[in-house]
Amino acid sequence: MRTRMLLLAALLISAVGISQKSEIRDAEKALKDGDAASAKASLEAAKGMISGADEKLQAQYYFVRGQVFTDLAKKGDDAAFDEAIEAFRKVVEVEEASGKVRYSDEANGQLTSMSADLVNAAVEDNKNENFTAGAQKLYKSFKLSPKDTMYLYYAASSAVNGRDYELALKYYNELKDLNFDGSTTEYKATNVETGEVENLGNKTQRDLMVKSGAYTNPVDEKTESKKAEVVRNIALIYTQLGKNEEALTAYKDARADNPDDVNLVLNEANLYYQMGDKDTFKTLMNEAAAMAPDNPDLHYNIGVINMEQGNLEAAREAYKKAIEINPGYVNAQLNLSTTYVNEGNSLIDEMNTLGTSRADIAKYDELKKKKDELFQEGATVLEAALKNNPDNQGILSQLKNIYGALGDNENFMRVKKLLGE
Repeated sequence: MRTRMLLLAALLISAVGISQKSEIRDAEKALKDGDAASAKASLEAAKGMISGADEKLQAQYYFVRGQVFTDLAKKGDDAAFDEAIEAFRKVVEVEEASGKVRYSDEANGQLTSMSADLVNAAVEDNKNENFTAGAQKLYKSFKLSPKDTMYLYYAASSAVNGRDYELALKYYNELKDLNFDGSTTEYKATNVETGEVENLGNKTQRDLMVKSGAYTNPVDEKTESKKAEVVRNIALIYTQLGKNEEALTAYKDARADNPDDVNLVLNEANLYYQMGDKDTFKTLMNEAAAMAPDNPDLHYNIGVINMEQGNLEAAREAYKKAIEINPGYVNAQLNLSTTYVNEGNSLIDEMNTLGTSRADIAKYDELKKKKDELFQEGATVLEAALKNNPDNQGILSQLKNIYGALGDNENFMRVKKLLGE
């Protein structure tokens, strides 16, 4: 009786193996005929018992499964990418354990090909503004080929475009942990015919073009590292998510690694400004201005914060510096003029508090003279600004108001005419 039971079990196992082989053959045939859906159905019928099959049959099953789901992925089933990747990896795992290699090389080749397919699909997603889907595909491609860290970088960028900031933060932090650099070498040479310097792709191609005589002056140029960009984006995302303390920590770490990056200082300064800490904002802006003394925007922003805090002389110094660097900087010119007008207006408030005594009248005349001088100084700034921007409506409107306040009817009418009123 015992012998019969063992024989029955053996017969059952054999029958199962035959059934699985049949399902796999059916799947292969359906796939060859272009019917991936039927191929999938055949494989699903064999899936439940495949773990009990011998390693050779398991490897064959997973290899066919990988091919079927690759085909489905190419036809638009995004979820099939994961199934295909898992199947091909299972092929390698099974064959490594058994020591019998038949499908592993093809499976690894398919995984490499799938990485390219994922990238192409991600490009299409981004064209269609399906940014998060594109980001996820690029990340899968990176996981398939971990050496290709640029895929992870592009995945983070795609997630930002889709405003999926939590996903972008995950990818950027992974880049940071990998000490991602992202710089490359560009192989350039000068086109003899046009005189233009061109990037010729790779060293071999560039050297051949130089040897041909069509190009000259070969030079290798390393592109800028993306490390600072990664940590800056981490801080910016924390800010976007309202996690200001995490953002400040990120800026601290970023600046420690990139002490000469003025953009990090500016972004940190802007965060302090948003948090209402205008003193730290001003300190950092001054630091940034020292790092980039020829940047007019830095001096302008220093002027703005000083103006808000009532430090008019410091504001004027900053605005003048911005105008010195960029003589056509209209906003700096308008604000510089406004510092004089605001100071003059503060004297009007004081004038209105005076009485009719001889001393008060004398004081009134003194304040009025000073007020008019300040208004005139504001007008002088704007008259100079008109030389570079003769049709600027903002300049003309503010100038008209100043002349109106001064009672200078001649200039008031002149400016009014320029305004077309």
